[in-house]
Amino acid sequence: MSAEIITQLPPTEADEAHVKRIWKAFWVLLILTIIELALGLTIYYIEMNPDYSDLLVLIIKGVICILTIAKAFYIISIFMHLGDEVRQLILTLAIPATLFIWFITAFIADGASFRNLRNTDAGSRKYVQPKEFHNVPLEAPAEKKEKKLD
Repeated sequence: MSAEIITQLPPTEADEAHVKRIWKAFWVLLILTIIELALGLTIYYIEMNPDYSDLLVLIIKGVICILTIAKAFYIISIFMHLGDEVRQLILTLAIPATLFIWFITAFIADGASFRNLRNTDAGSRKYVQPKEFHNVPLEAPAEKKEKKLD
């Protein structure tokens, strides 16, 4: 067997800068995630109140969506090294991603429209709220008389 000598190179300034950048990304993503979780718990506790504001819940959900999109673009810029690229390449990838967000929003709106119209024969009759049903005891059905064929 031959003896193999392994020497470890000392870290360079570029290596240390790269490690610092990764740790910075970790802390930024951790803080954004904690904020999102806190906002989600806030929505949970707001909705426990019977007189909660729908507008407040909608605003908080919008903030959560914005933070999620910001996290996605931050992850793309750091871990996919898109932040180091030229501006044209960034725009080439960011604009379709933005259109994808619009695409999802359009499908959600279309689904909500379908849900509102499905019980109204596509808008040809007035929407009626479902009635609350009460448990009423039913009478026993009467016996059917058999018809005789001649």
